[in-house]
Amino acid sequence: MQLSGPQLSQEDLRRAGEALGHLKSALSAKIVGQTTLQQSLLIGLLTSGHILLESVPGLAKTTAAKTLADSIDARFQRIQCTPDLLPSDITGGQIWDQKNGEFKVSFGPVHANIVLLDEINRSSAKTQSAMLEAMEERQTTIGGEVYPLPDPFLVLATQNPIDQEGTYQLSEAQMDRFMLKDILTYPTPEEEEEVVVRVAAGVFDTDSRPATNGVLDTRQVLWLQNTLKQVFIDRSIVKYATYLVNTTRNPRLVLEPRLADLVQYGASPRATIALCKAACAHAFLNGRPYTVPDDVKSVAVRVLRHRILLKFQASAEGVTPEYLIEGILHRVPTP
Repeated sequence: MQLSGPQLSQEDLRRAGEALGHLKSALSAKIVGQTTLQQSLLIGLLTSGHILLESVPGLAKTTAAKTLADSIDARFQRIQCTPDLLPSDITGGQIWDQKNGEFKVSFGPVHANIVLLDEINRSSAKTQSAMLEAMEERQTTIGGEVYPLPDPFLVLATQNPIDQEGTYQLSEAQMDRFMLKDILTYPTPEEEEEVVVRVAAGVFDTDSRPATNGVLDTRQVLWLQNTLKQVFIDRSIVKYATYLVNTTRNPRLVLEPRLADLVQYGASPRATIALCKAACAHAFLNGRPYTVPDDVKSVAVRVLRHRILLKFQASAEGVTPEYLIEGILHRVPTP
């Protein structure tokens, strides 16, 4: 993402398009439908932006995370969150080595390229907070020593709908660390039939080497991340994104008072940064070295939905963050 300077060369754009084409094919080979999810995974990978996935069980969230890791030959770790999970179970700790008479560091599963936090809202607030340093600083502290996490590093967290039994609300600070939030829906009958066909064909068998393995490697992913930084975003687009986020904090600027008064907290400046980065990634995925307003609109709901806190009255009236964001997008003039 850049405001000025040399733009992305056509050769780099061609190479990036070819690499991204391989990644898209690898994901679609294992993930049936869920096109928004596939796009979000690529945006998250390109921007190092963490992703929160919400749905009922059985909608391929774990499969998607594992497929992404397989496709770039990355180290993958899955953490099943439970109420008794401890912070040290995630980050690691020190273990006494009796033979050498000293403590040795044992790294936890967060020390991987792609980490899946499965059912994160089944873990306690204390355990959820253990991920904050890793997600924001890309490091962990064990025994007073700081250890960097591998690069690339991406956290994919899944959560069940909050009205399911045995779940805990994620804190605002934790939610704000996720660049995107996707809410997955059930597949269409045609997509569900295709899932069954692929299962019968052995596409998802764990004892066979996946066709998605190693279409890229982590070195190429880092090159793609650096290349993305050269995508041009005009100052008018930045101003547009900033105003969209500002209206979530001051909704009376564009929304009628009845709806505006349902907003308790709006999105932080971190959301503006995430919105611009995600818009650049969206342009990059579509083969453009520059960003347009439609890129911002395409990712706005996913970037903002989990950063807006509504009052209890909104739930009673059936008003959702998505509804308000769509209203803001409709009313704010496009540059």
